[in-house]
Amino acid sequence: MSVTVLRSNFRQRSLCRLLAVQQHLMSSQAGSDILLERSGCAGVITLNRPKALNALNLSMIRQIYPQLKKWEKDPETSIVIIKGTGGKAFCAGGDIRAVTDAGKVGDRLSQDFFREEYILNNAIGTYQKPYVALIDGITMGGGVGLSVHGRFRVATEKTVFAMPETGIGLFPDVGGGYFLPRLQGKLGLFLALTGFRIKGRDVQQAGVASHFVDSEKLPSLEKDLVQLKTPSNTDVAGVLNSYQAQSKLDDGKPFILAEHMDQINRLFEASSVEDIMQKLNEDGSSFALKQLETLKKMSPTSLKITFRQLQNGASMSLQEVLVMEYRLSQACMRGHDFYEGVRAVLIDRDQSPKWKPGVVEEVTEDLVDGCFKSLGSNDLKL
Repeated sequence: MSVTVLRSNFRQRSLCRLLAVQQHLMSSQAGSDILLERSGCAGVITLNRPKALNALNLSMIRQIYPQLKKWEKDPETSIVIIKGTGGKAFCAGGDIRAVTDAGKVGDRLSQDFFREEYILNNAIGTYQKPYVALIDGITMGGGVGLSVHGRFRVATEKTVFAMPETGIGLFPDVGGGYFLPRLQGKLGLFLALTGFRIKGRDVQQAGVASHFVDSEKLPSLEKDLVQLKTPSNTDVAGVLNSYQAQSKLDDGKPFILAEHMDQINRLFEASSVEDIMQKLNEDGSSFALKQLETLKKMSPTSLKITFRQLQNGASMSLQEVLVMEYRLSQACMRGHDFYEGVRAVLIDRDQSPKWKPGVVEEVTEDLVDGCFKSLGSNDLKL
């Protein structure tokens, strides 16, 4: 046998081994990122990427969605519980790095991820059985989409909520255009534009969480929930209320933004982002100037898109909002700021993004209009 044939055979065997390893890694990763199990009357979803703070990727979405639909029709499954592992995060967001890499080369992932994520968000928002999200730890972006549209969202003292997307050239998606304008006063717009973080009991006081329970009580709470017999929403609420009544952590403590709500409602009641920034500057208080400083660091394009997103979303259904947000997601994939924001915040971490345009005054109405335009046959279908 010639040396050439031997080398060829060796290369073929090596390639086969490589493919086998890749397939194994893909299958094992897909199997471990998400845990789906039945426990008592409950279907339990466990986000299992603790080293990545349970960041949501497309593989996880593609496992959660069909299982949710299956449990919805299963007479033996009466309730769905979703939680995260690792103790630090419920879900810190979507797998933005993968989406960024895909968007740069025009890979379908930059379309598929947002489309399938929003379809999952809608499935949660329209779920016909009690859906309980145990948002213990960091809950941002994609993690908010997995929880906020469900009937029950249980915060703990470890919960950290934020929609920080304007800082990476994106917008508060996953239905942010629906739930944020429905928070008290102008709180939703404030959170959307500034990315302000709220923690613990404040997450419930803001209206993002429905209940507050001590973190150490979650295993016991879950045990009681799965032991319910064909529970109604009222039955589930009764269990959650009983656990909430046991918690004394920060009980009676005022909402972190309570003393500023009058200011927020006044200063963020505006016809444009420019108007908000002018009002903040004219107010001159330390709180107002701090928010102005924060807004000046955000993507000007993201700020303007977000302002209109919430303005429109206030009178839209969740389904209409998600269709709108899919259009916005694809506009961001075509633009500059998303890639620059991810570079500055997540990759190089120099925290010095070079936005284009660089100031809100240079973001034209035509540019914003273009982000909201129909994608025709590529529009999101729910």
